[in-house]
Parts: sequence; structure tokens; C-alpha cells
Amino acid sequence: MQKKTIKMKKRFTKEAKIGIITIAALSLLYMGINYLKGINLFKPSNLYFVSFDNVKDVTISSPVFVEGFKVGLVRSIRYDYSTMDKIKVEISLDEEMRINKGSYVVIVRSFLGGAELHLHLNKYTAEYMKSGEILEGRMGEDMIGAVQDNILPALEGLLPKIDSILSGLQTLVNHPALSQSLEHIEKTTGSLETSSRQLNRLLNEDVPLIISDLKTVSHNFSGLSEDLKSLDLQTTVRSVNETLANLKLATDKFGSRDNSLGLLLNDNSLYYNINGTMDHASKLLLDLRENPKRYVHFSLF
Repeated sequence: MQKKTIKMKKRFTKEAKIGIITIAALSLLYMGINYLKGINLFKPSNLYFVSFDNVKDVTISSPVFVEGFKVGLVRSIRYDYSTMDKIKVEISLDEEMRINKGSYVVIVRSFLGGAELHLHLNKYTAEYMKSGEILEGRMGEDMIGAVQDNILPALEGLLPKIDSILSGLQTLVNHPALSQSLEHIEKTTGSLETSSRQLNRLLNEDVPLIISDLKTVSHNFSGLSEDLKSLDLQTTVRSVNETLANLKLATDKFGSRDNSLGLLLNDNSLYYNINGTMDHASKLLLDLRENPKRYVHFSLF
């Protein structure tokens, strides 16, 4: 038994233990690096190859999308020395992901750098590719190139217009009328502020007094209405009607000749008689003034 124990100890020497620990550490390091890259070694997947002419900005662990959904990533990139003009990119896709024949992969570069692989499925066929087959690779439109080709020329055409607009704005800002307008606006604002203060004072001080006076007047009208209700208007109206009837009767008497006052007012002969009498009296006074001795005699003895 002692000999067997000695043999077991000799099998696991210090160097063997260091080797086992080193292998385990390297394995963990490899799996950790792949995990940081997004590669899960324990997740089942299907491997495919994509042939490209140019893989600029594509890196290991670049994502693979289908209709905007991530279904895998780039596992490795190798230059195909047999053709001298192709680069093979190995992609790892989810095990459930199946690729129709005739599908292709497009490299899409982002504006901030880096690239993504977009898988375009051929939905018009029901035949599927097997794991390990090669897909066609295409280059997508470069966003920076699209900006240079489409947006920059338009911006260059806009620059003169922007320059003219800025010149017009500068002229407008420097025009004295603008400063005068601003001064008028400031004065108007000050006037509005003053008017607002006066209006607030009116609403807070004068309006309550006016409302109080209106309440008093309304109360007085209410009392007057009550007094008018208490008056015997029918008796008053009857008295007024009687007075008007008597006045009409008197007026009719004045116009009639069946009474002395009516004859006096309506008989023309009385007017002529009075007129004749006044004429005779005038002549008598004139004769008296011219011939006083005919009517007055003076005697001292």
C-alpha cells in the first residue's frame, strides 16, 4: 500500500499541477475573450461563410442583422489566398436561423465608424442553404460617400444664399430704424405698464366705490318703486280727467256767444265801439289842449 501511494504522488508532480492549472487558465482566458467579443462557445449555432471584395471596418464580433434584428456575429475574417481577390468572413448565426438559397449579405458602414452585416433573405424560394456554405457578399452604400455626393453639393449651393441672408440680417440689425423701433417698443411697454398700474388701481379702488353707489341707487329705486306702488293712481288720474273736462268746458264757453264772457270775446261790435270811444276821447283831449278856455274858466273875483 505504501508503494502504491508513493506511485500516485509521483504521477501528480509539481510540474504536472502547474501544467494543468496553466491549461485551465488559458481555457478560461479564451472563453472570456470570446465572451467579451459576444461569442458564446456553449450556445449552439450554424456557421456560414461570406465572400467579400472589401471588408473595411468589419471586425470580429461585428453584428449580423436580419430586418434590424440581431441573429449572429462575425466569428473570423480570413484572406482567400487561392483567389487572391476575395476575403472570407465566417459568421455564426442562431441555430434556428435558416438561410434561403439566393440570399446575400451587405456590409453597412455607420457614420461614426464600424460596420454591420445585414442579411437579405431570398423569400421567393423554399430551398435552404446548409451550414458551411458560402453566401454572396456585397458592399452597401457608404454613408460618408453619400453625404459627399448628395448633401455637400446642396450645401455648396446654399452657401451663397446663406451669405446673402446673413448680409441682409446684418444690414437690418445695423439700420437706425431698428434701434428707433426698439426705443418706441420700450416706450410703449412702459406706457402699457403705467396703464396697467392705473387700471389695477381703478379696479381696486374706484370700481368698488362705483359698485357701492350703484347698490345705493338701486336700493333707492327699489324704495321709490315701493312708494309708487302705494300711490292711488286711479284716483289721481280720475281727478286729472275731471280737471281736463272742466277746462274743455270753459274753453267751449269762451268760444260760445250764449254768455257774457263769450260775447265779450267774440262780438266784433264791442271792439269797434271801444275803438270809436277811444278815438273820440283822443280828439276831445286834443281839443282840450288846444282850446282850454272853451272848457275851463278862471275868475279871481
